[in-house]
Amino acid sequence: MRHHLSLAAAVLAALAVAPAAAVAMDAKSAVDAAKAAGVVGEQADGYLGFVKASADPALKAAVAEINAGRADLYRQAAAKNGVTPEAAGASAFNTIVQAKLKPGEYYKPAGGGWTRK
Repeated sequence: MRHHLSLAAAVLAALAVAPAAAVAMDAKSAVDAAKAAGVVGEQADGYLGFVKASADPALKAAVAEINAGRADLYRQAAAKNGVTPEAAGASAFNTIVQAKLKPGEYYKPAGGGWTRK
């Protein structure tokens, strides 16, 4: 349990710094709008995914940019805590991302389909 909490703390600290440092504001704004519109959602692996197909190349690039930043954070948290990056991503979803979901946004739990909060 203590190990799980330290992993969550490391991921939380990394995510708190990441938006300002690693993600351009236009990418965050585009993804936030797409989340509100039900096009993009949060997945149990800690990454963004498409709830609905999108042909918008700018939105696809924004999602890819944010996911790349998250991948870096998960690798860093995993290295500090002796777990896999996949475990760090899943921990971030369970301890941080789910709590930040707004009503109407979509998420995809492990082994499940897209669900609206």
